[in-house]
Amino acid sequence: MGWKDKLTDTRAGLRTLNGAIPDTAKAFGGLGKAVKEGGVLDFKTKEFVALGIAVADRCEPCITLHVEALIKAGASREELADVLAMCIQMGGGPSMMYAAKALECFDELSA
Repeated sequence: MGWKDKLTDTRAGLRTLNGAIPDTAKAFGGLGKAVKEGGVLDFKTKEFVALGIAVADRCEPCITLHVEALIKAGASREELADVLAMCIQMGGGPSMMYAAKALECFDELSA
């Protein structure tokens, strides 16, 4: 399964979950909006932080969503690779494996 399919499946699963727990989904969405729009860091920087956590936690669905957000925010492959290098430094071998997945995801979704 390619990254585009994984992104579609992730969105479908989230829509199903949001329908089952609308109040929680709305509250979580509000938190996301507040965090991404407030503070002193720009949106792209915050998405890089989120991607780093996704790699460290080994969450493929999170990787797809945050890589897509980074592409829309104008992140370059070089910026992404630099962040992935930091993820590897902090997380060792497991982060290296998921950093490879994140770069693969970027390459497919930005093509």
